[in-house]
Amino acid sequence: MTRIASLLIANRGEIVTRVARTAQRLGIRTVAVASDADLGQPHTEACDSVVPIGGERPADSYLVIDKLLDAARRSGAQAVHPGYGFLSENAAFAQAVIDAGLVWVGPPPSAMLAMADKARAKQRMAAAGVPVLPGYDGEDQSAALLRSEAARIGTPLMVKATAGGGGRGMRLVLDAAALDAALASAAAEALSAFGDARLLIERALLAPRHVEVQVFADAQGNVVHLGERDCSVQRRHQKIVEEAPSPAVSPALRRQMGEVAVRVARAVGYVGAGTVEFLLDTDSPERGAFWFMEMNTRLQVEHPVTELLCGVDLVDWQLRIAMGEPLPLAQDELLQRFERGGHAVEVRLCAEDPARGYLPQAGRVLQWQAPRGVRCDHAVASGCTVSPFYDSMLGKLIAHAPTRAEATHQLAEALDRTVCLGLTTNRAFLARVLRHPAFAGASVSTAFLATHFADDAARRSEAPSALRALAAAANALLAADALPALWAGWTSSHHVDTFAPLEVGGGIERWHLVGTPPSIVATCGDHTHRIEQLQRDGAARVTAMLDGRPMHARVAHEGTSAWWLCEGHELAAQDMRHAPKPSASAASAGACKAPMHGRVTQVLAAPGDVVAAGSLLLVMEAMKMEHQVHAPLSGTVRALHTRVGEQVAARQVLVEVEPT
Repeated sequence: MTRIASLLIANRGEIVTRVARTAQRLGIRTVAVASDADLGQPHTEACDSVVPIGGERPADSYLVIDKLLDAARRSGAQAVHPGYGFLSENAAFAQAVIDAGLVWVGPPPSAMLAMADKARAKQRMAAAGVPVLPGYDGEDQSAALLRSEAARIGTPLMVKATAGGGGRGMRLVLDAAALDAALASAAAEALSAFGDARLLIERALLAPRHVEVQVFADAQGNVVHLGERDCSVQRRHQKIVEEAPSPAVSPALRRQMGEVAVRVARAVGYVGAGTVEFLLDTDSPERGAFWFMEMNTRLQVEHPVTELLCGVDLVDWQLRIAMGEPLPLAQDELLQRFERGGHAVEVRLCAEDPARGYLPQAGRVLQWQAPRGVRCDHAVASGCTVSPFYDSMLGKLIAHAPTRAEATHQLAEALDRTVCLGLTTNRAFLARVLRHPAFAGASVSTAFLATHFADDAARRSEAPSALRALAAAANALLAADALPALWAGWTSSHHVDTFAPLEVGGGIERWHLVGTPPSIVATCGDHTHRIEQLQRDGAARVTAMLDGRPMHARVAHEGTSAWWLCEGHELAAQDMRHAPKPSASAASAGACKAPMHGRVTQVLAAPGDVVAAGSLLLVMEAMKMEHQVHAPLSGTVRALHTRVGEQVAARQVLVEVEPT
């Protein structure tokens, strides 16, 4: 056995803090790495030391094997944990770590290679007797053969990149007429994302459940499974809600799926933590039928729900197995723990705007406070920066209770209490998902969001008028800082009759405030609210009696902008009382603004170009997402304010189009 005394965690963000917590409990010294964009970020503070690796984009930092190995050498680390994402499933990185004489906390490179190519993995699993969806996964990638195989399989079908992951290079084809376009776009995206344009085609299940099984294996040949997780609630083929056990899996089906998952692991000589992902069809005549989708050769984001049900620490297991120890528990004990462990639900808190197509957000977190009563794995702190270079996930919240209803209720309430002010997140949207009647009734499939939250408007969480009135009144009537305790509640009793305009969601609301403090009436359109005893309780809190009931709001200011949280509702508003008049250029209907912080990757227009409404002007990339900026109207490009490779801020004017 090899004793690990120091561990380099070759990743960033939440997973670093998670791994470091367990490693330090075991007496292992931890080393973080940090790109230029991540220096001083919370994950670096969670470790005993940090090694700068330069660069900002992943391609210049966390994806450079030589930099990571050099960091391990310079820090004296004996082992490397890859976390998830980045190089965690890269067999070349694993082999390089081993060749450098370090301990690799993960599966053998040979097992990673066997599962890295989806087509070959599918072939291997079929040969091992694992159920796979009918399809084509051959080497011949000619358009004629792909069309012929698609006709044989029939629609609906799914086109997938063989080297894919995270939803990239995937296209659903419902009509044969759309096949050629799907093949071309999937291949182009796969080539850009993975450097490999090869595709496979398989029968599509339109509303299956996504159910995965956690497996673990040691170097002595023991392999176990730790029950299933249901990950069906997804956006852009990426999970946002996970739970265990799956409401659709019976004890008998659990054992059947678990046995298949163990067979998958044995087929590739697996060691360590892995997840076998299945599609489960609960609505067809083959109800309960399941098919192998892929194997993730790493620890999963959603591993905490399994930990809570089984009462284990999976990172502890990873480290012990990497040191040569055997699995600490046998299959029967694990199943008993899982099945008497109650229910656990996890949500992924992301810096993104659900009301704008889940557009990723970057910026500074002005206030952060994790909720009590649930587990919260995160790497966030007040004042930290959410970079546009990396994934949008900030952390995850996990509730554990005797029943599914209790766990779901606890988690929704915890989301209401989570303070993350300064940029838009999916916090309120996640709470709405958990409280949706269909989710409560366990009527969930991968089509859940498309069915119940189909468009941007359905995903919008609008702040109630009472909170908007409170914000307007606070802007106009309260000092920027709280009064000393001796003066709390003080007022000069002067009469108030003023307007307090707010910019909310791109529109202006003019709130009319009338009265004599401490009682003010706020009116805007059809909304009228009485605000009494308004006061600032510290720099981050505002309290009042609003329409006869107490309101306690958290608030964070940055210049004239403010972010509010009250009773689970959020409001981002700008105080417009002293706002300068917008310039004619910026106010123009033809001004194209950056929808997010990000990097310009393509510029397709130049000053003087004549463009039609909807023409593609430029392409941006942020947080692993591509976003296209189109001309808002027909006209002539009057000015271009950016270039390829430039990092731009949200709402920055990039292109000006002068109407024809």
